[in-house]
Amino acid sequence: MARTVPALADITEQQLRDIRNQLPDADVAGDSDYAIRANAVSGVAQGLYNDQTWILRQIFPDTADHDWLVMHARTRGLSPKPDSPAGGQVQLTGTAGLRVAAGLQFRAINGSVLYQTTADTRLGDKGAATVSARAMTAGMAGNLGNNTAGTLLSAPQGLDSTVTITSMRGGTEAESDASLLARLLELMRRPPAGGNKYDYRRWAKEVSGVTEAYVYPLRRGYGTVDVVITASNGLPSEETIKAVQDHIDDLRPVTAKNSLVLAPEPLSADVTVSVSLDGLSIDEAKAQITQVLTDYFNRLAPGEIAVRTQMGALISDIAGVVDYTLTKPAGNVVPEVSAKTVQWIRPGTITVDKMK
Repeated sequence: MARTVPALADITEQQLRDIRNQLPDADVAGDSDYAIRANAVSGVAQGLYNDQTWILRQIFPDTADHDWLVMHARTRGLSPKPDSPAGGQVQLTGTAGLRVAAGLQFRAINGSVLYQTTADTRLGDKGAATVSARAMTAGMAGNLGNNTAGTLLSAPQGLDSTVTITSMRGGTEAESDASLLARLLELMRRPPAGGNKYDYRRWAKEVSGVTEAYVYPLRRGYGTVDVVITASNGLPSEETIKAVQDHIDDLRPVTAKNSLVLAPEPLSADVTVSVSLDGLSIDEAKAQITQVLTDYFNRLAPGEIAVRTQMGALISDIAGVVDYTLTKPAGNVVPEVSAKTVQWIRPGTITVDKMK
C-alpha cells in the first residue's frame, strides 16, 4: 500500500475531533484557542510525516537521492565514475627529423577544448609524424570526428602550426545516478560468481570512460573471454581500452586462459527508402525517418543484426506514411563476429524520397 501524507486540514480536523470526544462542550470554532493550537501543531506534524516519507525513500537504492545512493553503492564497493577525457592521435608536419617533446598543445579549428600530446616524437623523412594526444578537459566535448583540422597554440621552430587530429574519442561525462543505480542493482541481482560473463561485464563497467560492455565467451577458442566496450555510444579511447584490460587482468580467475578487451569495428548501414505520404511533407518525413532509424541503430549492440523488416516497421508506424519501398539494405545487415573482429552496425547515409 502506498504511503500518503495526510493533508494539513485533515490533521487539524483529527485533533479537533479528539478534543470534542474528550470535551463535548469545548469551543473548536475556526477562531477558537483550540483551533489555533491545532493548526500550529498540524504544521509540525505534517513536517514529520514528510520527513518520515523522505527517510523511507532513502532505505531503498532505487528511490534514494544522490548522496544516499552513493552510500548504498559504497557498501558494495561501487562509486560513481568521474568524467573521462577523450584520447587519440594527432599528425604533425614540419622539418624532417625534427624532435618534438610531449606536451605540445593544440585545439581544433573553431574549437574551444585544448588537447596536448602525451609522448615525444620525431618527424620522419617526409616531415610528418603521428603522436598520441588527449583532451585537457574531461567530458564528451573533447570528442571529435576523424581527421579534424587543428592548430597549435605555439608552434616550435620547424613545426607547422596546422595539424590534423586523426582521431579523438572516448570522452565521457561523469556517471549519472541512473547508471550507478543500474550497476548496483546488477551487482545485487547477479552477485560475483567466480568469473562468469556477468562478472566480466561488471568489471569492465567499473572503469571510467566505459558506458557499456559486451562479453563474448570463447570467441577465440576455449578458455578465452573477450569484452567489447563502448563510450557514450561511440568508440573508446586506447587509454580506456588499456585501463579496462589491466583491471580485468587483475580480477579475472587465474585459471582463465586469456581475456581481450577491444573496441568494436564500426560498420555503416546505408538506408534508401521511397515513401507515399498523406498530410506529411517530404522534409518532415525525412526528419522523422532519420530519427527513428538512427535510434534503432543506436540501440544495437556490437555483433547484433540489423533486421530489415524492423526498419520497415518503424517507417510504417510514422503518422502520415501511407506506403513505403525499402530498396537499401536489400536484406538484413549482418555484422561479422569472429576471432578477427566484432563489427558494430552504425547509421550510415539515410536517403528518403517520394514514391513515383
